[in-house]
Amino acid sequence: MPDLHAPSDGLILALNAGSSSLKITLFKRNVAGSSDAVDRVVEPLLFSNITNLSSPPASFTFKFASHGRSLEVKKRPADIVYNHASAFAYFLDYLDQEAGIDRSSIVHVCHRVVHGGDYFEPVLIDSESYHHIETLSDLAPLHNGAALSVIKKCIDALPNASLIAYFDTSFHRSIPLHIASYAINTTVAHERGLKKYGFHGLSYAYILSAVSEHLERPASALNLIVMHLGSGASVCAIEHGASLDTSMGLTPLSGLPGATRSGAVDPSLIFHYTNRAGRITHDPRQTTDVRVTQAEEILNMQSGWKALAGTPDFGEVVERMKRVAAEDRVAAGNSGSDLRGWQGEEKWKLAFDLFVDRICGFVGAYYVRLGGKVDALVFSGGIGEKSAEVRDAVVSAATCLGFGLDITANTGIRGKEGVVFDIGSNKYERQVLVCRTNEQLEMAKECALADKFWK
Repeated sequence: MPDLHAPSDGLILALNAGSSSLKITLFKRNVAGSSDAVDRVVEPLLFSNITNLSSPPASFTFKFASHGRSLEVKKRPADIVYNHASAFAYFLDYLDQEAGIDRSSIVHVCHRVVHGGDYFEPVLIDSESYHHIETLSDLAPLHNGAALSVIKKCIDALPNASLIAYFDTSFHRSIPLHIASYAINTTVAHERGLKKYGFHGLSYAYILSAVSEHLERPASALNLIVMHLGSGASVCAIEHGASLDTSMGLTPLSGLPGATRSGAVDPSLIFHYTNRAGRITHDPRQTTDVRVTQAEEILNMQSGWKALAGTPDFGEVVERMKRVAAEDRVAAGNSGSDLRGWQGEEKWKLAFDLFVDRICGFVGAYYVRLGGKVDALVFSGGIGEKSAEVRDAVVSAATCLGFGLDITANTGIRGKEGVVFDIGSNKYERQVLVCRTNEQLEMAKECALADKFWK
């Protein structure tokens, strides 16, 4: 068992296993740091990102944070990488052989774990907590399994480091019972833990802290509607610095659609989707058994804008939609209520409009849930941070709520240094912000500030 109370100058490795990627940041702890300068308690040393794990060949990126270290790799093909465990092994080999950093200097490894069930605080990974995370894998099939495979690799590769799990669900422990509960048998719900957990919690925690610093107001005084928009997407209503409601539920599947997720659907849809008759019928001769794993595969992996437009890349959806708009819209097909053009060139606009529509539905609902007392609308996540088109469409729909966009600011943040950007119009009373989230930094900060982990 590694020594949990590590030397104060030890390094912190933060690992973020996504559905098809592994993001890695190595930090050093600034011993002189204090809670008055939370962002300065750790300093990044290097970054790495391994992508395309679900659609090989994988792509490897590596760079040092300091301008004094010139070693940098940009999206190099990594043919021997085929899953999260091999991606982590590839990174460690590169760290040893090319970067010249001794892996034994890593004293804590922070793992982002999507579903923590009733774990409300970070936990040291031992046999008990590992097993608990394993039992929750069915509730987050795209993530928990990936995190566990990296954890298992860590145990072998870094035997002297302590492994700590940070849960996306922890941030949402403040959601009131009546919001977190489902209208089902309460005994069954309690016994099986069937309730809204919420996800993207590490991201929301980081965003809350960053926006608090940007607005120069304590987090406990802020009411925000935050959108984490990426291949997995969610919205969160934050009241007085705590999660009040969020769009994801028991699993990350509910709420907004994503790259391959359906988002919220009528619960009976899956039975009609798989019906032998190909239409709605209650004839038992035409029905078929639908197993949970089959339903999960369809709704988690065969849906979203990949199903609508044929690609999980939302950037491609936007570019193709704009290209069609620039050409002959009439020839491309009519996007009216008769649904013509679904499988033609209008599929790009359908995927875009559907995503924006679902986002706006949650923005409106959370505006009401917060009683109209909203300090800012915040965009984050890969799409939220990069897509000026999505931000424009959402804010345009929310002008009736007092939000407005500065067009120049909205299109001008790409490539700019910084974390939080104002893109709201001065003509409107409420603020609109973009925040570049950083889940690895959030874990490292929490780890560095926890005195129990250090000598």
